[in-house]
Amino acid sequence: MQTQVGIVGAGPAGLLLSHLLARAGVASVVLEARSRDYALRRVRAGVLEQASVELLIETGLGERLRREALVHHGIELRFGGARHRIALTDLTGRSIWIYGQQEVVKDLIAARARAGGEIRFEAEAMSLDGIDSPRPRIRYRRGGEERELACDFVAGCDGFHGVAREAVPPSALRTYSREYPFAWLGILAAVAPSTDELIYAAHERGFALHSLRSPEISRLYIQVEPDADLADWPDDRVWEELRIRLACDGWTLRDGPVLEKSLAPMRGFAVEPMQHGRLFLAGDAAHIVPAAGAKGLNLAIHDVHVLARALARWYRTGSTNLLDGYSAACLPRVWRAQAFSSWMSSMLHRLPGSDGFLGRLQRAQLEEVSGSEAAARSLAENYVGRPYEREAGPGEAPPR
Repeated sequence: MQTQVGIVGAGPAGLLLSHLLARAGVASVVLEARSRDYALRRVRAGVLEQASVELLIETGLGERLRREALVHHGIELRFGGARHRIALTDLTGRSIWIYGQQEVVKDLIAARARAGGEIRFEAEAMSLDGIDSPRPRIRYRRGGEERELACDFVAGCDGFHGVAREAVPPSALRTYSREYPFAWLGILAAVAPSTDELIYAAHERGFALHSLRSPEISRLYIQVEPDADLADWPDDRVWEELRIRLACDGWTLRDGPVLEKSLAPMRGFAVEPMQHGRLFLAGDAAHIVPAAGAKGLNLAIHDVHVLARALARWYRTGSTNLLDGYSAACLPRVWRAQAFSSWMSSMLHRLPGSDGFLGRLQRAQLEEVSGSEAAARSLAENYVGRPYEREAGPGEAPPR
C-alpha cells in the first residue's frame, strides 16, 4: 500500500492534518492503534483558543462547534476565599471556547468519512523505516497481519509513547524535560456546572479546577501526589475535597454521579528539532505541557496547521522552504506555552515549601495578577493564545 503522506495516530493532530491535506489535494492514510470507539470516547482537553476555533471553522469543521461549544469571556482565580475574575475578552478582544477533544475528534472522523478519507483503526504502527530516504515506510500490524505503508512523508502524531519519535536517531534530537511534583485527579460528573466560567483555585490543601463540558456535564480536577491511587479517592472524598478547595462565600458546589476518574502526572517535555529527514513530529509526540495553561490541544492544532501548509507547498511547487522551516515555525509557540504553563502551575499548586517563603511568593503573584490590569492582561493574552500569522511568501521567513 502507498500514499503521499502517512500519518501515525488518529488523535486531533493526525485527523486534522489529514483533513487539511485533503483540502489541499494531498492524499494521506491515517494509522491508529486503538479502535474507532476508543478514539470517539476518550475524554481529554476541552479548552480551545480562538485561533484554533477560527481554523476549524474556516476549514469546514464549525457546524456543531458553533452550535454546542460554550464561549467564555473570562476565567476566575479563587484564593483566600475570594473570587477574582480575569476578563479575557475585555483585556484582549479574544475568547476561549469549551469543546471537548473527543467532540473535535468526532467532527474530524465524520468529515474524513464524508470526503472518503482513509483512517485505519486497530492498525498498530510497529516501526518507521527509511525516513532519511525519498520513500519512507511505516510497518504496522492489523488483523493479526504485518503490513507496510509506503509514502513520501511521515507525520508522527502518535503521542508521547508512540513509535514515531523513537525512529529518529538519538544523536539527531535534543530532549528537554521536567517532571512536576504533583498530578491531577480528573473527574467527569453528570451534574450541571456550578460556574459559568472556569475556576482556578489555589488552596493550602492544593490546587483545584472547576471546568465544564456541557450544560449538563462538569469536568473537575484536584491536585494529588504523583503516586496517588484512584482507589483512595471514592466519590464522597472527591466531592468533600472539592468543596473545601473551591469554598467561597455565597457559592455552592453542586455534586452528582461521577462518570469517570483518571490520574494524569504533570510534565513538561519538548524535542528539538521536530523533524528529521522525511519525518515530522506534531502534538504530544513532540511536546507536552502541564495542563494548567490549557495549551496541549491548541499546540497540536497549530503544529499541523503549519505542517499542512508546508506539505501542500511542496506538492504544489516543489519548494522545501516551509518544510525546512517547520520546527522553526512551531518551536517559539511551544516554548511560550511551556513558559506560561509552568508559571501558572507554580503560582496555583501547593509545592514543597509552600507553607513558607514560597507560599508567600505564590500569594504575592496571585494578588498582582488579580489587582493589576497590566498583569491580568499578560495572563489573558497568554491564555487566549496568539492569532496565527499569515502564510509566508517566497523568500520570506516561515510563519510562527
